[in-house]
Amino acid sequence: MHCTTFDNAYLNTKFKKMIRVGIIGSAGYTGGELLRVLIYHPEVEIVFANSASNAGNKLYEVHNDLFGDTELTFSSDFHSDVDVLFLCVGHGDARKFLDANTVNASVKIIDLSQDYRLRSNTAYQGQQFVYGLPELNKEAIKTAQYIANPGCFATNIQLALLPLASKGLLPHQIHVNATTGSTGAGQKPGATTHFSWRNNNLSAYKSFEHQHLQEISESLDQLQTGFLPISENSLLERAAEKINFVPQRGDFARGIFSAIYVDTDLSEEQAYELYDTYYAAHPFTHVSKKNIDLKQVVNTNKSIIHLEKHGNKLLILNATDNLLKGASGQAVQNMNLMFGLDERTGLNLKSVGF
Repeated sequence: MHCTTFDNAYLNTKFKKMIRVGIIGSAGYTGGELLRVLIYHPEVEIVFANSASNAGNKLYEVHNDLFGDTELTFSSDFHSDVDVLFLCVGHGDARKFLDANTVNASVKIIDLSQDYRLRSNTAYQGQQFVYGLPELNKEAIKTAQYIANPGCFATNIQLALLPLASKGLLPHQIHVNATTGSTGAGQKPGATTHFSWRNNNLSAYKSFEHQHLQEISESLDQLQTGFLPISENSLLERAAEKINFVPQRGDFARGIFSAIYVDTDLSEEQAYELYDTYYAAHPFTHVSKKNIDLKQVVNTNKSIIHLEKHGNKLLILNATDNLLKGASGQAVQNMNLMFGLDERTGLNLKSVGF
């Protein structure tokens, strides 16, 4: 007796080896976004979702929108019987976790904190964390064992500037104004994240000294050798010499909208040709000749860029969802690349238009 084509397809689906996933810190914003994507990922089995404070509770008791989607519970357990481990913990806590726990060398790790992003801090178990921006390091990500997932502001700003850096066209000074939603501050409430303060409000913070400047400058220097000044100053101080970054807190929940301008001799047509060519092989970064808005990307893994030439200045607008392309969606994109999948798998997400 021979199986039909349908039978073979059914058997291949039923018995194929799924990617076994473990998540540390699954009760926060990035952990919740990761769960939302992975529950419906066709190649993934979630083995454990670790949260010591919520152990035994259903996922939907914390992430209310998952009610009706899953009966999985939070666990206080950790073990290495997984293929990939996601670290959705606070900055500084990923390194502490890896120092305190033994992870089998065969397990791939994707860290969403900033602990392993900078060149000086990438070593773990005799290997190096690869900076996980697919539009910059796609080939290295495919063969990596450990990934340092980029920051949200860093992702947005780098995507706006990488094409220029690839041709050595970044000028001495770059001007960046970028506004982020309240989820960028994490789930733990603070004075500037309470609704009553944030609503109908706008403020700047960490002007010219945001920590993401460091990873941004290292990535740009990777493409445009010599972009990062050589001096005895700290990496943050050297980055701030070139990138004038004013971050802002917006009165909305999620997303980043940046307005960046640089001096350039490129015409608007030449700039569009450069950006279209650079991102032709990257399915989540799009270049629009029409003006853009934040709602086009919220709840998606997209980043959408718009260019305008004003005199000798090139204005670069970029819209990104800080929790997806800026965090958990990009982490899944990296996982897909590491396991030889189409990087879009599980990430065909639609924005909310209204």
